Amino acid sequence: MAFELSEEHKMIRAMVRDFARAEVLPGAAARDRTGEFPSGILSKMGELGLMGMSVPSEYGGAGVDTVSYSLALQEVAYACASTSVIMSVQNSVACGPVYLYGSDYLKENYLKPLAAGQMIGAFALTEPSAGSDPSSQHTRAVRDGDQYVITGTKIFITSGKHCDLAVVTAYTDRSRRHNGISAFVVEKGTPGFYVGKEEDKMGLRASDTTELIFEECRVPVRNLLGQEGDGFMIAMASLDGGRIGIASQSVGVSQACLDAATAYARERVQFNKPLTHFQGLRWMIADMALEVEAARLLTLNAAAMRDRGENFSAAASMAKLYASETANRSAYTALQIHGGYGYTKE
Repeated sequence: MAFELSEEHKMIRAMVRDFARAEVLPGAAARDRTGEFPSGILSKMGELGLMGMSVPSEYGGAGVDTVSYSLALQEVAYACASTSVIMSVQNSVACGPVYLYGSDYLKENYLKPLAAGQMIGAFALTEPSAGSDPSSQHTRAVRDGDQYVITGTKIFITSGKHCDLAVVTAYTDRSRRHNGISAFVVEKGTPGFYVGKEEDKMGLRASDTTELIFEECRVPVRNLLGQEGDGFMIAMASLDGGRIGIASQSVGVSQACLDAATAYARERVQFNKPLTHFQGLRWMIADMALEVEAARLLTLNAAAMRDRGENFSAAASMAKLYASETANRSAYTALQIHGGYGYTKE
């Protein structure tokens, strides 16, 4: 299918591209080496409305559609993959569930600062024994008067170290399997809420990934998202949107690889010719361009389906799969085109 961007879409893409190339890109490599969290950049992104793009303006968000969000995320990912991960989590699985399932109290106290980038959110679902199968989680939440007491351990949590709050899933009734999972907003600083091990990752190092530990952590009943037992539904709905985010990030990374490889091939001279004069390398670049464009169209299609109110779950999954694998192939091909220089951190 042909995909036509509106003038508003083009304006948003151009605005974010200018910001990302000027503010995000220059220090991206250094932050990846040191693991420095981009707090200052995230604050600026909040001011631009990038941390709550689909949240209505009444709650401090930009109130734009999913296609706009995807285009913006692609541009941020082009400049810095780590920053795009934080932005994606903030929009899809932090702001998303609070906006869709939160009470007026939760929206007023948490959604507004999340959308403005004044608070950083995390999504705590994964456990040592539960990743793709949420019903295997062991974290539990026991009602005690006007509080829930949460006990359990979550792993691989993006922004876990720097988050101000986390959307946490836990069993309130294990006998009901996935229908007994509930979701809560848990604020950092709540007694019993601890940050555990920080992962030493091979990439995306400016985006922290940690363990979160809950030891009899008492959370007010008013911090429950939706109703008891809605946690699985909330998680699945949030992750569908998250898949569009991951696909968008992958497209941005792939485009950056393609552009870097193309620029190098034009500049690098071998046998008295630029590399672009060698057909074997031209084929490699052409294949990269084809896959990047296919990934972009799959991603924008899933985003447009969501905007039209259609069931976009399968489309988002396909976009995430193809785009993420394209990012890997693009990075490998770009490394090969750079030759020996491709294997240096420089």
